Amino acid sequence: MQKVNYKGWKNCIEIKNDLVTMVVTADVGPRVIFFGFTEGENIFQNYEDMMGLTGGDEWRIYGGHRLWAAPEIQPRTYFPDNRPVKVEERKGLIRFTAPIEEANRIEKQIDISLDPVLANAKLVHRIINHNPWGIELAPWGLSVMRPGGQVIVPFAPRGTHSTNLLPNINLVGWTYTNMSDPRWTWGRKYYRLQSQPGNAIPQKIGSNVVDGWAAYLYADWAFIKRFDFQPDFVYPDLGVNFETFTNDDMLEVETLGPLHWLQPGEAVEHTEHWSLHSNLPLIETEEDIDQHILPRLK
Repeated sequence: MQKVNYKGWKNCIEIKNDLVTMVVTADVGPRVIFFGFTEGENIFQNYEDMMGLTGGDEWRIYGGHRLWAAPEIQPRTYFPDNRPVKVEERKGLIRFTAPIEEANRIEKQIDISLDPVLANAKLVHRIINHNPWGIELAPWGLSVMRPGGQVIVPFAPRGTHSTNLLPNINLVGWTYTNMSDPRWTWGRKYYRLQSQPGNAIPQKIGSNVVDGWAAYLYADWAFIKRFDFQPDFVYPDLGVNFETFTNDDMLEVETLGPLHWLQPGEAVEHTEHWSLHSNLPLIETEEDIDQHILPRLK
């Protein structure tokens, strides 16, 4: 790793191998503000008018990847992450720790390890309760993707009417969810949401992703997240471990851990595994997904 200046933030940490580069903010955040092939483009959206800003009481989206606490409520969710972050190099990882949030008394950490040779990264998200009482929350990893791509999300495993009598898909909507919006593609094995720059109408949905992966496709590359689904636990937002949201300038790929009741001093963790892939053909059908995306999960 090395310290770099990224778009006005002078204390960012760059983590790289021969294939991929990550940049993590330390003046604010923590945010993984850049992830892409070395010497290549950023898969994440950056809000250029916010780059390099620090301090203040206003929450800023900035872009990149962040850690939140679910469910989404005011004021806890939108506590501004505008202050410097502690950076610790540990065996096999780098830990980024935000200051304790005064209003919420929670502390957020992200441990990041990059594979020495592959385009793979592991992120362990951690939230610690510093209140003198217990609190309930779920760790929530949100990646703000550059616009113009599409997210692919698997439904729970498919079956037949004669052998599967009980439901196994949990699909959750918000007041503004419109399933007839043409940006959605509803298939048998997968659903997809297309980012459409200039279309400011928001769309969001959540689901139980039993297979534990989702992919964002842009041009000829794919950003794949892998994550856990623990069926014996209760998840936030009516029981989902994955959510996606889009508006006119980005699409979010969001994963959630189960709800936990944290006693004073206790922590909860949620892990994501990232991989980046290039030279994909055009993905148009579910057969294309089976042929070109599923092998990359291995």
